[in-house]
Amino acid sequence: MQTAALPKQVYLTIPSSDYRLISTLSQKMGWIIHRPRKSGLQKALDDVRAGHVYEAKDVDDLMAQLEA
Repeated sequence: MQTAALPKQVYLTIPSSDYRLISTLSQKMGWIIHRPRKSGLQKALDDVRAGHVYEAKDVDDLMAQLEA
């Protein structure tokens, strides 16, 4: 009697320079790669935490900041 192998999930952190190699290997082996992506809200919250927030008192001030 044959039993099907149950898939196992493994999480790896690899350098982006090695991604192409892992992607090619996974295609040849029949593996599935799931790359978690951040939502727009998560990216915005990360910007706020990093201090990438700017304030302008009016439209002219905003345009001056964008041109600088």
